[in-house]
This record gives sequence, C-alpha cells and structure tokens, in this order.
Amino acid sequence: MLEPLYTADEMRAAEAGHDVDAMMELAGRGVAEAVLRRYPDARRIACVCGRGANGGDGRIAARVLREAGRDAVEELVEDADVVVDALFGTGFHGEPRPDAAALIERMNAVDAPVVAVDVPSGVNASTGEVAGAAVRAALTVTMHAPKVGLAVAPGLFHAGEVEVVPIGVDHAETRNRLVTDEILRLVPRRRREDNKYSAGALLVVGGAPGLTGAVCLAAEAAFRADAGYVAVAVPEPSLPIVEQRLLEAVKRPLDAIDELLPRMRALALGPGLGRGPDERALVRRLLEDTSLPAVVDADGLHELEPFERDAATVLTPHSGELARLIGEESSWVDAHRLEALGRAVDRFGCVVLVKGADTLVGAPGKGVLVHVSNAPGLATAGTGDVLTGIVGAFLAKGLDARVAAAAAAAAHSRAARLAPHQAGLVASDVISLLPRALA
Repeated sequence: MLEPLYTADEMRAAEAGHDVDAMMELAGRGVAEAVLRRYPDARRIACVCGRGANGGDGRIAARVLREAGRDAVEELVEDADVVVDALFGTGFHGEPRPDAAALIERMNAVDAPVVAVDVPSGVNASTGEVAGAAVRAALTVTMHAPKVGLAVAPGLFHAGEVEVVPIGVDHAETRNRLVTDEILRLVPRRRREDNKYSAGALLVVGGAPGLTGAVCLAAEAAFRADAGYVAVAVPEPSLPIVEQRLLEAVKRPLDAIDELLPRMRALALGPGLGRGPDERALVRRLLEDTSLPAVVDADGLHELEPFERDAATVLTPHSGELARLIGEESSWVDAHRLEALGRAVDRFGCVVLVKGADTLVGAPGKGVLVHVSNAPGLATAGTGDVLTGIVGAFLAKGLDARVAAAAAAAAHSRAARLAPHQAGLVASDVISLLPRALA
C-alpha cells in the first residue's frame, strides 16, 4: 500500500553495522545479473566506475560479467553494447564538476542503453533534483529499496525502469512513501444499508460560461468514483448547458448554493469557476464558513490566500498553479518539486497534492506520499477536473484527506492504464474506466 522511499541519510542508517564488502558483492552481482537478463545479446559492456562505494559496485559487476564470458571493460568505449553507470552513488548532491559532467554527457551520447547503479549519476537521490548533467538511464538497479530521487521528477525521468536488488539489509521506516494501487482497498464501498447521501454526497462548484466542461467532468468523475449523490452549482447562464450534459447530478445556480449545503458531505471548488473577485470571495466563504471537507482546484486556486478552517482540505495544483501559490516560477517548481510542495503545505496548513507524472501528496507534519502514474495519456485537457471529482468523492465517503488525495491519484492513474491505448486518451475515457479501476 505504502512502500518505503529512502533518502541518502536513511540508506546510510539502514546499512550501518553491516559488512560493507558483503553488501558490495551482492550489489555488484545484482547489477551484473540484471544486465545479463535484460540484455542477453550484449557482448561488450563499458562499466564507468567512480572512486566511492558506487564505483566498487561497478567494478564487482564488471568482474562478474567477465566471469560470464562478456567483454566488460572499466572505461567508457564508444562501441559498447551496454554502459553501466557507476560514477556517483546516493551521496551525490549539487552539480557535477566539469570533468564528471563531460563524462556523463559522453555516456548519454553512446548509442547503447545505460544501466545506472543505485541512482543515475547527477541525480540527487534524496530529492530527485538535477542541478547539471545527469545520466539518462534505460534501467536503474537500485540497492535494498527505491530512493526518493528515482520517484520524484526530474530524477524520475532519468531513472528509466527501476529494479531493486536485496543486499541483506532490513527494512526501516522512511519518512516518504511510494503509493501503490493497494491503497484503493481503503476506499469505502457502498454497503447494503447505505442511501445515496451516506454513500457520499458531493457539491461541485464551478462551470462559468465557456468552462462548463470542467464542472461536468468533475461531477461525472465523482459519480464513477462511487459517490452516491452529486450536486453542481454553476452561474445561472450555464444552467441550460449543464442540464443537457449531466443526467444524474442535481443542478442549481450559484445564488442557491446555501440550500444545497445541509445535505453535502464534501465540496469540490473551482473547476471552471472563473477568476473574478466574486468567484474568489465565494471560494473563501465556503472554505471559512463551512465545516465540510473540501478539495480546491483550478480557478479555486487563483490568487488563493491562506485561510482559517478546521475541516479537511486538499489543494490540487499543477506546477504552474503551485508556483503562483508560493511566489515562484513554474520552472523552479519543476526543478525543486519536494521543496515547493513543502512550502505550500507550510503556507496553507493543509494537504497539498501536486499533479504530475510523479503525483506528490504532502500534509502538515508528515512525510510525502509519491505516486508514479506510468500513464502518459493523462497529459490531456480535463484530466485534472477528473482528479478533483475523485478526490471530492473520496472525501465525501469520509476518507482522511491525505489518504483521499493519494488514493485518488492511484485510481486516476489506474483508470488511465486500463485504456487499450494511451494515444488519443481523453478525460471522459478515464471517467468511464473508473469503476473498473476501483473494482
């Protein structure tokens, strides 16, 4: 459900007291076996080894490969069939020195797959940050358990496929955790004694003229995520459009929103709401004057300032929205995702879900939950609104906000992966697959 993600310091603590030579032998042998299994036709293998323990793993891998009859050399050669990157290990941080950066660029330029040892050289194992040149691996063979930097972008995009090799170390608690689809077992299912309200009643607020698709997608996703009752509140001019698009949802104008609140168990604020002062004031009023769990997305995040509320709250920004929330550029957020998330959690004092191929969920006083989607089809308009509807449905079912956000990311991704093709996937396809994803 939640698997460990180690930082460099956590790995050092886990390895303390163990036989270093024995761990290196297991690590190097594991790398060699992965190369032989993944690339059985590779004959010439270039092992680029640094001076530290990571380099020692690489030299042992080269020895085992030679014992297996492969031409394994401990230098970079242009005619290699496979390159083993054992230059830097988990202790690396910052920017590589010019000579190391040049070697990394040469590894990337070789027309052969690169297998990284523990973490691609140039990637910060504890944060995923990449300050300069970094190896782009086809496969990373990591020791004991995945590292944070292999699951968090931009390191995620350098790691390729990740394979774990045991090195005789016991598992320990880690601050940050990797979310698996098993978390969906925590989502309450409808019981025989449920009615439509107790199964999860959600109010979705948004849908300005020209933006009605967003509120419709969020509402439909909430139903498919097993909410029993969904109402939408939209500006009066949008009602005729929403009436035609949504069958099951109750529709009301924004000025009747207070009539809907007593039956609701959660709020979803922002899909297509608009960014004017009246809309911002409405979001703030609903956050500060209600005790309903709430998810805030899209236009609901526009110029959002810290608020006072005791109820569970989830903000779901993409990197551009997160940048505006913390006063940074989106490029800085993309390069420092964990730090950016932490700043948003500190500023707003609630759960924050940062969207991306690595969905990050942070909460006050807790480590980060990371979900890696492996669903490129989600990079399309409207899927953020779908995610909002899922989070809203899970909050309406009574899930803890942090768990609701992480479980929603898992359901969202799993539904997309169930599609026969990622190319051409649209948001409504994801909605239609949600029941299967939750089954």
